[in-house]
Amino acid sequence: MTDDIRTKKLINAPEDIIPEAIEGMLLAHPDMLKVEGATKRAIVAKDGPRDGKVGVVVGGGSGHEPAFAGYVGRGLADAAAVGNVFASPSPEHIMDAARAVDGGAGIMFLYGNYTGDVLNFDMAAEECQGMGIPACSFGVTDDVASAPKGREGERRGIAGDFFVFKIAGAAAEAGRDLDGVIAATKKANDNTRSMGVALSACSLPQTGKPNFDIGHDEIEIGMGLHGEPGMRRGKLATADEVTTELMAGILGDMELGSGDEVAVLVNGLGATGPLELYLLHRRAAKILAEKGVKIHYSWVGEYCTSLEMAGASITLLKLDDDLKTLLDMPCKTPALTVAGDLKPAGTLTKRDHASAAAGAEVDLDSLAKDGPITPDLFRKMALNMADAIRENRDWLSELDGVIGDGDHGVTMDIGWTAVRKELAAHDDKTVTQISERMAKAFLDAVGASSGPLYASAFRKAGAQVSDRLNLDAAAVVAWIEGICLGIQSRGGAQVGDKTMIDAWVPAVAKAKEALQSGGDVVACLEAAVIGAKNGRDYTAEIESRRGRSAKLGERSLGHMDPGAASAHVMLVAMTGAAKA
Repeated sequence: MTDDIRTKKLINAPEDIIPEAIEGMLLAHPDMLKVEGATKRAIVAKDGPRDGKVGVVVGGGSGHEPAFAGYVGRGLADAAAVGNVFASPSPEHIMDAARAVDGGAGIMFLYGNYTGDVLNFDMAAEECQGMGIPACSFGVTDDVASAPKGREGERRGIAGDFFVFKIAGAAAEAGRDLDGVIAATKKANDNTRSMGVALSACSLPQTGKPNFDIGHDEIEIGMGLHGEPGMRRGKLATADEVTTELMAGILGDMELGSGDEVAVLVNGLGATGPLELYLLHRRAAKILAEKGVKIHYSWVGEYCTSLEMAGASITLLKLDDDLKTLLDMPCKTPALTVAGDLKPAGTLTKRDHASAAAGAEVDLDSLAKDGPITPDLFRKMALNMADAIRENRDWLSELDGVIGDGDHGVTMDIGWTAVRKELAAHDDKTVTQISERMAKAFLDAVGASSGPLYASAFRKAGAQVSDRLNLDAAAVVAWIEGICLGIQSRGGAQVGDKTMIDAWVPAVAKAKEALQSGGDVVACLEAAVIGAKNGRDYTAEIESRRGRSAKLGERSLGHMDPGAASAHVMLVAMTGAAKA
């Protein structure tokens, strides 16, 4: 078991790893990269963005280096939004990148198809469109192991990002308009297939523990890029046997025949060196030759990693004349250089991007003042939630490591730490204002799926009680219901999907029952805790139908959903503060 295993990393403070890594990257590539924006999470090509060119913004969680910032430079991505380890960048990180590359021709957002990335990049695209900037949000779906043929839209994005990003960047560099870049990107994605294998777990810097258990003689076939379990677990086999299985999965999903041409990527996941990767390429090349398929070009090395995980993935891009032309176009980035003459750098006009309007003043005298939960007490309840998440951080991450990527506790703690800081810095006068402050803090700090989900939740919860200064029992129940409604409106999950909603929905139901029975604030909160616990425990009995664990099927049975567990933790903390 992982409980007694501690991993070693060359880091300073875990909370400083991202800004320090960005600083190191910029110092290593001062000729190519710079950072822009207030968040300091947008890495921008020094000579990439220009007027009249579609801005290409890639992004995702850290820990996959050189993806994503390694592909920023002339002829490829104009900028990358950098998230925390294994967590999507937030909309504000993404918007810093978008503002830095807006050349007046629109923005193309590209990322792997994971829930957190989809939510955050979609929110950024919505914000761009609200500012009058045409934008497209596009998730790469190359992983054949994560959903069957016919359900390609549900697939994860893994190392196939490499090819799709290259094609999109080349199309933009060639001067194609936004529709043209979208068409080239879609064609590349439709013709890219990947499958991977893990030999060992990786560990998050914040926990120092392997994020899943795997025997010394076992492998995980079809694993995800964040260490999510794959299609099956089996015994360690030879390089040829593993490659044959990976290629069978890929070739069974794409039409390739004699005379076709492909590009090949054999990608190491962080701890598998070139010696082994060339063995995989050797077997893959022989399999393609036996089918009469020609290899146009191969890349072998680390292009999209998973921290220090041992393992590899194989990706094929089926080529036509246009895709080959775009693939061969020159580019210069820290992680990929394709030789050729690059056009002279153009100029970029700094545009006036409208900022969000400031919140309106509230007439406190017009608000209902009955009820025991004052804004000050509500602030204490929020801080108690922050403390509880911190205390349970490692447990929540361990739950997530079994069926997800092992970062739920870490990302929730990052969000609540930001909330704690913001509440200390501002003296908001109403529960609604405090809730809005919590929403923005969560959204700006977290990224991942938790960021936009809980930002929407806190925002909706605050709106539910906007007519009140103090909260009575009915208002407390309305606030909890707002959490549930906000999460569902943003994420779309329903009861039975094995998500946080499985805790929040019964929490609301039990709280309403207590209210109808004449319960006071504490009684309603205690009822919500019972409902959340019942829902949390129920998630262990059902298969996951949404998020990263949805790929596991029956393998998710017997394991509690970490989002449902954190919902229960928060409600317990709220109740404890209300009773104090």
